[in-house]
Amino acid sequence: MNESTFSLAHIWAQGDGVSHTVAVMLVIMSLASWSVIIVKAWQLFALRRMSGGAKAFWHATSFEAGMAALTPHAADNPFHDLAHRGTEAVSHHTSHRDELHGVLGLNDWLTSTLRQSIDDTTGRLQAGLSILASVGSTAPFIGLFGTVWGIYHALVGIGAAGQATLDQVAGPVGESLVMTAGGLAVAIPAVLGYNALVRGNKEILARLKHFAHDLHAYLVTGGRVRKTSANLHPLPARKEA
Repeated sequence: MNESTFSLAHIWAQGDGVSHTVAVMLVIMSLASWSVIIVKAWQLFALRRMSGGAKAFWHATSFEAGMAALTPHAADNPFHDLAHRGTEAVSHHTSHRDELHGVLGLNDWLTSTLRQSIDDTTGRLQAGLSILASVGSTAPFIGLFGTVWGIYHALVGIGAAGQATLDQVAGPVGESLVMTAGGLAVAIPAVLGYNALVRGNKEILARLKHFAHDLHAYLVTGGRVRKTSANLHPLPARKEA
């Protein structure tokens, strides 16, 4: 017995269709989980930078200047989306009081609009996390199945040979245990990545809710919408406490 007996190439050569399928599944699950972790981590990094613009928003001397602080990456900036939807909601409610939603007060209408924006952002933040949860919960069992199948396959070969020496047992059993190690190697990063991303998402949502709360108070108590040809209606500067 030599070191090449336990090499990945030797394990692959000695495996059958079932063990090959298990190995391919673990590789695919690992690639999928790492892809989600990298993409979502980058998304959180970008959102943390965007939250800096939310702080600058309240130090602006006018609403237009505040929106300019939120303009970078406006397409995927949830803080910009909140401010934009908020001003649109105030304008729409003011100019369409005769419609069915007119029975709602401005406070309720604006609250509903801001909540929808936060819900949309929550959905985007949670997208892909189910992949990590699925990989983290199933990869160990898939690896364990590969181990059980490999041991069974090894025992069948030993039984056919009619004798069981240490060399005949150690090699196949060791190769089978690699499947368990592979399952754990796939599951552990997925679980740790899931927990880290969930914690990061909660932090971003907390900042977003604080911004929405202040924006709601500003638009209801201090906001005044003037009709313009632009979609974004300018408002007076927010008074500092």
